[in-house]
Amino acid sequence: MEQNSKKWIFYAVITTVFWGVWGALIEIPEKAGFPGTLSYVVWAFTMLIPAFFALKNVNWQLDKSPKAILYGMLIGILGAGGQMLLFTGAIANGPAYLIFPIISLSPVITILLSMILLKERAGLRAWIGILLALLAIPLLSYQTGSGTAGIGAWFVFALLVFIAWGAQGYLMKSTNQFMKAESIFFYMTVSGLLLAPIAYFMTDFSQDINYGMKGPGYAFLIQILNSVGALTIVYAFRYGKAMIVSPMTNAVAPVITIILSLVMYAVFPATITFIGMILAIVSAFILAFD
Repeated sequence: MEQNSKKWIFYAVITTVFWGVWGALIEIPEKAGFPGTLSYVVWAFTMLIPAFFALKNVNWQLDKSPKAILYGMLIGILGAGGQMLLFTGAIANGPAYLIFPIISLSPVITILLSMILLKERAGLRAWIGILLALLAIPLLSYQTGSGTAGIGAWFVFALLVFIAWGAQGYLMKSTNQFMKAESIFFYMTVSGLLLAPIAYFMTDFSQDINYGMKGPGYAFLIQILNSVGALTIVYAFRYGKAMIVSPMTNAVAPVITIILSLVMYAVFPATITFIGMILAIVSAFILAFD
């Protein structure tokens, strides 16, 4: 058990660092003229690399029962669908330093589903974390423009990603009990690739697209961080408790994203938005160590 404890921490740290850096860099290809839809396609293909090594690690033994395929594909669709919404809607319309704090609250969905469907109980601190998360979301959605305040389109997409990834966390938690982590990741990869043609045909090819290193080249280097992090979090769920792994990785990763983003783009959010960011981070930390 001690060895497994060390394993989940190892994998959780890799996920946290890789996802934190990925979140800060994700806007670079699109700002260089490479559409988010095509970034999704690049991401889907980068998933093949860690999937190859994962399956090789278990001698290509894949869980093929109808139940495994159903749950594996459902987990994959929720994850890949969230990725598509992130690339095509959220990042295209809003800043990463606001989007990722909202997404980091997805463990709230995981915990609530676990309480309702698995009859798990949450302590006082967990409820405080959930309450802070619910307070943070409207503050993070606050925008000003032309003298008026409102909710940006990016917020709606970020909220949908938040729901999709929260549900995915719950399913990943329950599915790990009867599926190998490598099989879960394989079906996640397949789901991502199945949605790739949709993203491709959503692309506006009438605009100038950067096909150089700063386009697909940077997209590949950035998205491989996401793909490896996706594999290591599946392993973290295997060896650790999901109600700890999910909030902890989601608490620290956006901190890395926010710090790098604010330094790279030299911007500082409005006071109300900044308060929302702080509440989101505090909430995720509380949920991580409940």
